[in-house]
Amino acid sequence: MLFSFLKYLQPTSYFSIPRNDKSYVFPLERDIPKSAFIHLKRDLSFKSQLAQGYDLSWQAINKGFVSEKRTTLISISPIPLNDEYVFIRKYFSSAWVLYVLIIRILSFRNPYKEIMGWYKTKHIKRVNLSENSIEIPEWENFESRLITEKPMVSVIIPTLNRYAYLKDVLRDLEKQDYSNFEVIVIDQSKPFQKAFYSNFNLKLFVAYQEEKALWLARNSAIRRAKGDYLLLFDDDSRVKPDWISQHLRAIDYFNADISSGVSISKVGDKIPPHYSYFRIGDQLDTGNTMVKKHVFKKTGLFDRQFEKQRMGDGEFGLRAYLHGFKNISNPKAKRLHLKVDSGGLREMGSWDAFRTSNLFKPRPIPSVLYFFRRYFGNKQALLAILRNVPIAVVPYRYKRNKSMLVLSGIMAILVFPLILFQIIRSWQLASKKIKQGPMIETL
Repeated sequence: MLFSFLKYLQPTSYFSIPRNDKSYVFPLERDIPKSAFIHLKRDLSFKSQLAQGYDLSWQAINKGFVSEKRTTLISISPIPLNDEYVFIRKYFSSAWVLYVLIIRILSFRNPYKEIMGWYKTKHIKRVNLSENSIEIPEWENFESRLITEKPMVSVIIPTLNRYAYLKDVLRDLEKQDYSNFEVIVIDQSKPFQKAFYSNFNLKLFVAYQEEKALWLARNSAIRRAKGDYLLLFDDDSRVKPDWISQHLRAIDYFNADISSGVSISKVGDKIPPHYSYFRIGDQLDTGNTMVKKHVFKKTGLFDRQFEKQRMGDGEFGLRAYLHGFKNISNPKAKRLHLKVDSGGLREMGSWDAFRTSNLFKPRPIPSVLYFFRRYFGNKQALLAILRNVPIAVVPYRYKRNKSMLVLSGIMAILVFPLILFQIIRSWQLASKKIKQGPMIETL
């Protein structure tokens, strides 16, 4: 990581580990062009020039700088303690800064140095990275050669007991302004309603899958797909008529391998500010992502260790990142994610990675710890637990409520023995998955 304190606040970020060619996503200062640099601000609050350079690199990536180079190298070196505190005060809330201080002291760091570093940086004002983001004026007038060539796109939809919502999904696809696409539906519903699919004006292939298994369904559809561009979609979403074409335009413009569309949820967390502009993707959501087929050929299909659990798409996204594939967060390819409370993965588990369906199930979901431990190691996995579990005690619908998150932390302390039991159980189950190894088939 550029700043070592990020390991406490973003312990499992894609960008915290080098890619397979030993490169990092963060650019050197000299590699940032003037057109992007004018959106950045050198911060002399950092005492070391190294920290100033790292901060500029952090700004660039988070403001939307997308390097034209295939890989951008940077050497990660340690920086002074006070500069670490300057950095986290700039970009994180005071509550999280205090959290880092407490973790540092409890980790047997020199308490005097830590407290002084925390105190001497109290004057640092928080910065909104999404302000003055890097604009792409050429986008609106960009004539995509890829769209002109009309490659086949395969839209992949697994579905489970959501015919009422799937109807709207398919109607939205009928209205697309891009015409050369097929739709592959892997239906796991009981009872299976074959007649449901007879009234849509689409190039539609439907397969019934007896086993309720999301990643098996996606993998089966990928194998069957005729297109070189695979558009992964959910059965409880709504999109505009230019949805497919906006994905293709982004892949073409940025010479990218993956276009990660943004998902606007009706339930849960607030919309992140960075959803409004293009940037290097640091996550992958299989409910709204276009992937070139050759990515699967290089990295393999989805890992079935995540079956009926969570973060299978996150793991694939990291795998693609490690192989050097360019993933663009695409604000133009939006979907409204209804997050309905029935059908789909809701019938198999929890609403998210750190919330359980009842108090006696493992927390976090075991596949999450399998993912974290496999790629980031046990220490970072523990930091992720510490960072995420205490604020996930309250129900999912309260994720936007700061007061409820504070209450969640207090509740986590009060029921600590139960939380500890849940974590230990999850760790044990994740260990079994690690021992078994990944279940990744090739394409």
